[in-house]
Amino acid sequence: MSIELFYPNWKKKALTFSYDDAQVYDRKLVEIFNKYNMKATFHLNSGMLDCDGFITSAEIPELYKGHEVACHGVMHEYPGHLALGTLHDEYYEDRKFLEGCLDGIVQGCSYAFGEYNDTVVNMLKMLGFSYCRTVNSTNMFGVPDDFMRWKPTCHHNDAMKLVDQFLNTPEYMRLPMFYIWGHSFEFAREDSWEYMDTLCQKLHGQEDVWYTTNIDYVKYVNAMRGLVFSTDQKKVENPSKTKVYLEIDGERVVI
Repeated sequence: MSIELFYPNWKKKALTFSYDDAQVYDRKLVEIFNKYNMKATFHLNSGMLDCDGFITSAEIPELYKGHEVACHGVMHEYPGHLALGTLHDEYYEDRKFLEGCLDGIVQGCSYAFGEYNDTVVNMLKMLGFSYCRTVNSTNMFGVPDDFMRWKPTCHHNDAMKLVDQFLNTPEYMRLPMFYIWGHSFEFAREDSWEYMDTLCQKLHGQEDVWYTTNIDYVKYVNAMRGLVFSTDQKKVENPSKTKVYLEIDGERVVI
């Protein structure tokens, strides 16, 4: 029996973006993403909101509508430097504040300064986070093996050289995922807004690409990995609430 898994709506590839710090330049970046129908995750430091140079807490629901809001620590402290109680508060209070702004559930995070260790990872797991992004680029398109140590494909400055490779991945490569990260202030500092517009233009409108937020990607892959098959693979159970798309002996099935 032949079984092939797909991303939602039979897409073969996935693309996601991730941006940190919630500076005012997020406003222009969101405009570019919306222009090209991209999906992104924005990691916010709640203690810096409403300060000069940062977005306001009041604009969060509308500004990031259609995207994901996630945590980055209250004050962007080095997580590996913090005592356990302070580490707890840095991420618990950040999550609590952002959930209040959104009237929803926040499950994602990225490590401030890209710093993490086993203690930090275990604390964030205990606080209910489903994933946390590092800054360790892989320059590859593989499905992550550990979402609490999620390594992105690359920083946006290195993304352009990988676009053609992603859009033309060989048929044998299953479920490639392109994860691009950065900070919106970098576009202002480097005067590279045109670069980002061109990058999104090259990536948009691909029929075989699933454009997704970090959390939706995590939920789907976890649902996919959670499928339970009988020994003869003639029966399958999906314990999650997420539809999973697959082909069984060439026949498309949604579980």
